[in-house]
This record gives sequence, structure tokens and C-alpha cells, in this order.
Amino acid sequence: MGMSKAEEEEQARLERARAIGLFRYMLIREAADPALSSRQRGVMVREIAAREHDGPSGQPVRVTRWTLDVWIRAWRQGGFDALVPSPRQSQPRTPPEVMALAAALKKENPARTAAQVQRILRAQSGWAPDERTIQRMFNRTGLTALVTPEAAPVFGRFEASRPNEIWTGDALHAIRLDGHKTYLFAFIDDHSRAVMAARFGFAEDTIRLAAALRPALASRGVPEHVYVDYAELPVMPTGSLEPVHRPDFQAGMSA
Repeated sequence: MGMSKAEEEEQARLERARAIGLFRYMLIREAADPALSSRQRGVMVREIAAREHDGPSGQPVRVTRWTLDVWIRAWRQGGFDALVPSPRQSQPRTPPEVMALAAALKKENPARTAAQVQRILRAQSGWAPDERTIQRMFNRTGLTALVTPEAAPVFGRFEASRPNEIWTGDALHAIRLDGHKTYLFAFIDDHSRAVMAARFGFAEDTIRLAAALRPALASRGVPEHVYVDYAELPVMPTGSLEPVHRPDFQAGMSA
């Protein structure tokens, strides 16, 4: 009488588990020799970890040194049976380095599908995990949420909605006069891009900045906000403006 389907599956799992145990034993048998010194064993284990091996299912795999050390300790404690995993845990597993490469291919081009990544892996190494395995990894790691630069949202440049809502002040390092460095201070309306006022000075400080701001206030009125570049001391102009600090501008003033 033939075996049932469940019995056949159980037998297949047992055979797969023993194949995995045999694969592990073949990798460590020389390094596990008790006659070796710790130094000799370390050299041998590193050499094994540096090479690619044919896995139990025929796919190329690499094994880390840490994993090899674990297998050697297990073999010393329990012999061959300690290297054989539980039949329920012996399903073929994709090597982590293969999944890492699949993730890198997805990050390189977010538009790549799991099927495309599978084809690239197969072309490079002659073997690739199942498409569904790759897709599950994308879902689990959040890689499905990646978008191409062309599809990313565009936030655009911030711009004031009306004149005199925001002025921006800054200093430009200008030419030298008689060996002295000069600076051009200017205030620009963020909406119209019109220059409210500008003045040259021989020092980059709040006094020269205020010298450019005063005529702007006199001729254009008081804006709702004035933003200036970073300074150790906030700008303290005359009038009703008080210094404020915002994360998107290093220093500023609001009416």
C-alpha cells in the first residue's frame, strides 16, 4: 500500500532535513577536527566563509563565520544529529545575501518589479528565489513604498502671497575699496522680488544692516515679517519690529 500525500510530504521533509545536516557537516568536518589549534581553526573557518558553496537545494550560498562556529559547537556536543534541523524547519531558505542583493536592486530602481529583480538575480548567479518570496520581502521591508524621483511629490519654492508680507535681508561680500572689504546689504520683497533698499558698508554687522532697513521702512512701510541670515545677536531694528527665530530661517523679525 502506497503512502498518503501527508506521509509523502513528511518523508520529503525528513530527507530535506538530513540533506541540510549533511551539507553542514561537509562544510565543517575539517575545521571541526579537535587536533587543530584555535588559530588554525580560525584560519580555516574564514576561508570557508569566504567561498561560495552549492547549497542543499543546489543554489549557491555563503555561510558566515559565526554560523560555522555554531555548527562546529553543535557537532561537538551532539554529533551529526545536532546538525540536522527539525523537519518542520527544513524548508529551503533563501540565503540572506541573495535577499540583500534583491533589496539593493529594488532601491537602485524603485520601478523594478519582483519579476524583474528575479530575472536579474538569475542572470547574475544562475539561480534566484521565487518571485513571491521576493515580493514578500519587498512588502515586509517597506520597499514597495519606494517611488522613482520622477514620481516623488514636488514641493516647490515657498513664496509670500502678497507684497509686504515677507522681506528677506542678506549681505553680499562685494569689492575691495582702498584695501578694505565692502558688503552690500539689501532687503527684497519675497512676493514681488523688488529690492526695498540697499546700502554698502565696510563691516558685516547689525548696524550696517539696520542702515539698509531704515530707508526701506521709510519708503515702503512696515512688512509683516522680515527674515535675515544667521547672526550671533538677533537684529534689533528701530520701530515696532522684534526679533523672532524660526526653524526655516536662522534669524528673523516679525511686526
